[in-house]
Amino acid sequence: MYRNDQRTVITLDAGGTNFVFGAIRANEFIVDPITLPANADDLDRCMATMVEGFERVIAQLDHKPVAISFAFPGPADYANGIVGGFYLPNFPSFRDGVALGPFLEEKFGIPVYINNDADLYAYGEALAGALPEIHSRLEALGSAKRYHTLLGYTFGTGFGFGFVTKGELHTGDNSCIETFCLRHKHMPDVMAEDGVAVRAVKRVYREASGVDDPSLEPKDIFDIAEGSREGDKEAARKAFATMGEVAGDAMATAVTLIDGVIVIGGGITAAKKYIMPALLKELRSQMHSISGEEFDRVQMKVYDLDNDEEFEQFARGASRELKVYGTDKTVTYDPQKRIGVMISKIGASKAISLGAYAFALNEVDKR
Repeated sequence: MYRNDQRTVITLDAGGTNFVFGAIRANEFIVDPITLPANADDLDRCMATMVEGFERVIAQLDHKPVAISFAFPGPADYANGIVGGFYLPNFPSFRDGVALGPFLEEKFGIPVYINNDADLYAYGEALAGALPEIHSRLEALGSAKRYHTLLGYTFGTGFGFGFVTKGELHTGDNSCIETFCLRHKHMPDVMAEDGVAVRAVKRVYREASGVDDPSLEPKDIFDIAEGSREGDKEAARKAFATMGEVAGDAMATAVTLIDGVIVIGGGITAAKKYIMPALLKELRSQMHSISGEEFDRVQMKVYDLDNDEEFEQFARGASRELKVYGTDKTVTYDPQKRIGVMISKIGASKAISLGAYAFALNEVDKR
C-alpha cells in the first residue's frame, strides 16, 4: 500500500537522546536523515530542536509535504496530539502536558499525526511487512486463506503492543491499548514488561549466574549463550528462554481476545533461537476445567511461520470437500482455526516509519 504514492510525509524518530528527522515518499526515505540532540529535559530547547529538524528536512524538498507523522513515547492523548503524564522518564519536560501536535500544525500549516511507536510498528507490518509477506507465501502455496488482523509486539527497553484489523489501526478510546501491564507469569503482582524487556534478560542472567556485571547487555549475554564469549552459557540461555515464556504468556491472553497473526520486532529478536521455543510452548500450552477436562489455552492452532515445514502446514490447514445437504453440490470446508507467529523481516525501525507514513496518508485521505 502507498508504494506508488508520490505524496511526501515528514517523519521523526523521537528518542530520549536524539531526534532523527526524515521524509518518506512511496514507502522510501528520500532525504538523508538529520540527527539532532533531543534536549528532552528542557522544553524550550526540545521544541526548538523539533522545529529546526523539520525545517531542515522541508528545505531539502522540491514540493510541500502533506503531513508530519511520527511516534512519541506515551502516555499521551494521541488523537489530539497531546503528550503528558508522570511516567515519561525519557522526556521529563513533557510531564505536565504539551500540546505538541497543535503546536506543530500551527508552525508548519500541515496536519500532524502522533502515535505510539508500537502502534505504528503494527501498522507498518500490517500494510508493508509481515501481512503482505504471509499472503504472498500463502498464494505461492495455492492457499486461499487470508488474514485481516495482526498483533505487533516490540521487544526492547519496553514490551510494546499494537494491533490492526482490516487495514485500520486500533487505538482505543484512551490511546491506551497495552500489554506491558499484564501480569508477569511468575510474579502475578509484577507487570509482564519486567519479564520481557532488556532489563529482564540482564536480571535473569545475573540471578542465574551469580555474576553482577552491569556492563553486560543482551548482545553480550547472547554471545555467552552461543559460547563465543566467556560466561555461564546455561544462565544466558535461561535468560532468553524466561523472556520467551513470560512474553508467550502475555501473548496467549491477547491473541485469545484478538484473533490474528503475531509479528515480533526489536533488536533482541536476534536471540530468537533461545526465545521462540519457550514462547511457542506457552502459546501451545493447555489449561483445564475444575472437573479436570483439558483444553488448549489458545483456541487456534499456533504455527511458527519462520519454519518452512510449519508454514506449509499452516497454508494447507485441514481443507476438505463438504457435501451440501440434500444436493449433489459440495463446498470447501476448513475446520482448522489457526494463527501464526513470526519475527519481523523489515525490522522495527523501518516498520514504525512505514506505519507513520501510511497512517498519515490514510488520515489525509479521510479528510
